[in-house]
Amino acid sequence: MQRVKALIVRHSFQTLRFLSHQRCFSAQPNYAPYHDFQDQVLVEGRAKSRAAILNRPFALNSLTTSMASRLKKLYESWEENPDIGFVILKGNGRAFCSGVDAVALYHLLNEGKVEDCKRFLETLYKFVYLQGTYLKPHVAILDGITMGCGGGISLPGMFHLVTDKTVFAHPEAQLGFHPDSGASFYLSRLPGYLGECLALTGENLNGVEIIACGLATHYCLNARLSWVKECLGNMMNDDPTVIESSLAQYGDLVYPDRSSILHRIETIDKCFCHDTIEEIIDSLENEAAGAYDDWCRTVLRKMKEASPLSLNVTLRSIREGRFQSLDQCLAREYRMSLAAISKQVSNDFSEGVRARLVDKDFAPKWDPPRVEEVSKDMVEYYFTPLGELEPELLLPTALREPYI
Repeated sequence: MQRVKALIVRHSFQTLRFLSHQRCFSAQPNYAPYHDFQDQVLVEGRAKSRAAILNRPFALNSLTTSMASRLKKLYESWEENPDIGFVILKGNGRAFCSGVDAVALYHLLNEGKVEDCKRFLETLYKFVYLQGTYLKPHVAILDGITMGCGGGISLPGMFHLVTDKTVFAHPEAQLGFHPDSGASFYLSRLPGYLGECLALTGENLNGVEIIACGLATHYCLNARLSWVKECLGNMMNDDPTVIESSLAQYGDLVYPDRSSILHRIETIDKCFCHDTIEEIIDSLENEAAGAYDDWCRTVLRKMKEASPLSLNVTLRSIREGRFQSLDQCLAREYRMSLAAISKQVSNDFSEGVRARLVDKDFAPKWDPPRVEEVSKDMVEYYFTPLGELEPELLLPTALREPYI
């Protein structure tokens, strides 16, 4: 298949299947007290570099307001420090970052603290833009679960390293939300209509698939990741070409597994090229019936479990993102996110989090309940510029130009 690149890794890989019982996009296995906000983002200093370490392993490193704020402040100070040559971002535990702490947002909304939610979104999106415009080389190590905004806080930077334990997905539509934090920028630039497929179905990519479709720059086995980290820590040179070659020296030639979603690009392009959700579903149903394809039936089920409104909003977001810059995508996603938490059109975000992460009855009551009942006005509300009383997301576009 021409669209899928050959991969550079040294040993054979093993495809990691994401288990259904693992919860993502803000999954919290428990809520143990964690009052020291600084400990949620640790700092590791070396002679020529600094590393920020996401440190909420009990919550799969889901992102909170304090974590986003601390990351932004650290990165700004490191950029100004002439003694620091490059920056690394990684996570503790079995996740890099499982997304935003959606359960925390859910409780804030129920308590009427909408402004706190807005402040979190603003801080997060500004950090994503900082990543995409960072003046120093940046290495994100996406080892383990990487979902939702986990991609947004890492992929806009210069280098992104994945492993055989990386699991990447955007399951926001299944939670009544939409892929944000710059997702409409990088998903829309994937081969063919793969971005639409991932955004609408929440399908997973493993590490090999991530680098094959161009989302990551480097791959290594998790068993050898300690060597990579030590190599980076000992580096005294911040030249991007030197960093790139240091990451690449662990490579070999390998292709995606036969069962990979990337070998279904033709089917994906055929089904997800349509202009409406109804047409996409019809195309998948025809493909499943004609070819007896289990994969088509699986993604159909996932789409039918998702919020009908979120599916429509997400499809338009990816399509618009294909022709927008990173800052334009973030500004639009900010409007969309405020619309989602305002509950003016629908309560789907709170309902999705309740059903999947809080009560866990997995029976969300979407509003509207069917794709055919989603009106153009409902979707348009998510994309309408904010009014005079609600400021738009302001990004320093005149001072900072995106790396990508």
